[in-house]
Amino acid sequence: MSLSPELLERIRAGAAERDRSRELPRELVAEVLASGLPAARVPASAGGAGASLADLTDQLITLAAADSNIAHVFRGHLAVIEQQFFEPDEERRAIWYRRVLSGSLVGNAQSELTATSDLATTLSDDGDGLRLNGRKYYTTGSIYADWIDLSARHGDEDVQVLVATRDRGVESIDDWRGFGQRLTGSGTTTFSEVAVDPSDVRPYSADHDGFRHPYLMGFFQLVLLAVVAGIGRAVVDDAVAYVQPRRRIFGYAGEALPREHPLVQSIVGELSADAFAVRAVTLEAARSLDRALDAYLDGRGDPDAFTRAQLDVYRAQQTVLPTVVNAASRLFEVGGASAVDSELALDRHWRNARTVATHNPAVHRQRAVGDWELNGTPPGWAVTAGTAAGKTANAETPNAETPKAEARA
Repeated sequence: MSLSPELLERIRAGAAERDRSRELPRELVAEVLASGLPAARVPASAGGAGASLADLTDQLITLAAADSNIAHVFRGHLAVIEQQFFEPDEERRAIWYRRVLSGSLVGNAQSELTATSDLATTLSDDGDGLRLNGRKYYTTGSIYADWIDLSARHGDEDVQVLVATRDRGVESIDDWRGFGQRLTGSGTTTFSEVAVDPSDVRPYSADHDGFRHPYLMGFFQLVLLAVVAGIGRAVVDDAVAYVQPRRRIFGYAGEALPREHPLVQSIVGELSADAFAVRAVTLEAARSLDRALDAYLDGRGDPDAFTRAQLDVYRAQQTVLPTVVNAASRLFEVGGASAVDSELALDRHWRNARTVATHNPAVHRQRAVGDWELNGTPPGWAVTAGTAAGKTANAETPNAETPKAEARA
């Protein structure tokens, strides 16, 4: 399931230029898909590699170190595979395993630019079948995808809908205006009278079984942490690549090799330590989810274990995100004015890390962790102003999205 060094090097070599020119890496995304990595979690019994979540996360970090955009593209795709571990319909599971093993890529389309979390995208029955209508924003991966996973309102309930991008009435455009992660395909997708197979519709109410919801909330954030941890490694790699060939340093006459200067060495050492720490924390969060899911699949499912695993991911956010954002800024301390040369595009690491860190703001998870520690309140459920004592309102519904936070978390 690992990516070849040759492919990783080609991804890394063109990352800065793609960022400058906003060149969507369609061929590279296809090559990563063909490598089998995005389907690595499909169980061996279904023809897949049956990789652990920790192993997949390790590979995502490596991919993100080469180009964080490409790793991010697969977030929604990977989530659809994870959902199958909780799917009671054996045929439905088999269909999706076959689709991803055959090379299909799934994009994501959840967010809407509305003043409330109410869904404006609708699924209705026109007498001839189900029809989907709506507009989604921040639809990560959908430009590259064969299928799109989205949320819609069907009657009086919110549902998950999966549609093929080849279907009539589906259109994705690259209009994401953020300053970072500009190549993830996070544009706008519209659905106009799209015919939907009823077998590709399921109610979100099925998520709240004590297992699926906390696991998926943790998983969606874990993928983002892997992306950011990869950026942390890229910061080190680019700092070393920048410093090693240089022949002089600010404030010294003649030749003074920056790689031999103790202050430069200290900064690079700091960046290396940061990259090591965030990778370790991210992998431990993945192992926590692994343990909860493995017990569940063995018939020993424990809702408390899923809650603890979700909280571990949220705790990891509080370390990984600020550490890498800070490291991406500290990177510039290894050089003078030449370090800000746009040809180097070293600024992309800060822009990308800051953009990912803005997804589903981590401060909300920080509060959730504190509420759990103090009051034992499970994450995602908070007492709201005006509710009766003891009543709760779901704070992490599929539609409680912030801009660029397209994946139900």
